[in-house]
Amino acid sequence: MTDEARTKRRLNIAMTSYYLPSGSKIGVGYQVHALANGLVDRGHRVTVFSGCGPSDGARYRTVQLALPRSMRTFGFAFAVRRVDLSAYDVLHAHGDDYWLWRRRVPAHIRTMHGSCFAEAVRIPGVREKVRMVALGLGEILATMTADRTVLVSPDTRRWLPWVRDVIPNGVDSQIFHPGPGDRAQHPTILFVGTYGNRKRGRLLMDTFACAIRPEVPDAELVMICSDAPAVDGVTVTGRVSDAELADWYRRAWVFCLPSTYEGFGIPYAEALASGTPVVASANPGSRYVLDGGRYGQIVPDHELGPALIRLLQDPIARDDAAQLALERAQEFTLSRVLDRYEARYAELLDRRSSSRGRLPSKA
Repeated sequence: MTDEARTKRRLNIAMTSYYLPSGSKIGVGYQVHALANGLVDRGHRVTVFSGCGPSDGARYRTVQLALPRSMRTFGFAFAVRRVDLSAYDVLHAHGDDYWLWRRRVPAHIRTMHGSCFAEAVRIPGVREKVRMVALGLGEILATMTADRTVLVSPDTRRWLPWVRDVIPNGVDSQIFHPGPGDRAQHPTILFVGTYGNRKRGRLLMDTFACAIRPEVPDAELVMICSDAPAVDGVTVTGRVSDAELADWYRRAWVFCLPSTYEGFGIPYAEALASGTPVVASANPGSRYVLDGGRYGQIVPDHELGPALIRLLQDPIARDDAAQLALERAQEFTLSRVLDRYEARYAELLDRRSSSRGRLPSKA
């Protein structure tokens, strides 16, 4: 069977993800949504088992699992354990599959979207640190349970050094792309994330007010979040659709996400695909997506304001950064990511089929 034929088999695929866009702003849910839709568009049947209900625009089937009121992420893992997966060809888990010890499907692949151990280092509060460590132990168990584990960025190998396969998250280039003449008429910085915690929207807003606005008086900061306060010169949008988000990327002069931790950081890749220069703090996701700073600026906190001001004031630097962004974005197209996952599914199924063929026949 040729590689092309192997990857074109129509499969019945189960996915697990606690998060989906219908109930959470966590990037994993949006990536699962995009992958599931993309696989359906390629002729596969996809069912996503989630703690969230159906999402707008879903072309896949969603099964919302009943969860306890407390310890919901751990409860989701037990709920997944009770699901009958015998009708599926592939289980593609995006979390919480660590209790699936016995074989339930011909092929079981697990994507690690980061490391809970890495988050435990940075997250405030003893209780949350303990919870993250417990989830991190579950991630280790998951690598033993799955037939193959995939990382979305190489830096996660620090915590899972035995996992070698890397497939990045993907961006739908039909949604996120540059548009001629779409840039805002005035200097605009875009942020996508949360005001508090590791995304550090508060740091960017403070930098904007204290450093950027005095140097660029007509600058605007657009924050795609729901928890930021109203401040002069800052637009807080709340939740937006994919189409609206893509439009904001195209309008922005610069994108900035000064997060302390990203396992991948899909907003960085979305900005690149939109031809929007990126300024970021150092974290595993930014280092990978921006190739260590080759395709965007990775700066310490005290350089955040000066880096943004330079890009807002220098059109040549912005144009050069935009061209580099589009060049790097080719590594993260959704189509390319889907190709690689389909190849992994086919490889695991072929291996399983060959293994079963070598078993002695029963009399």
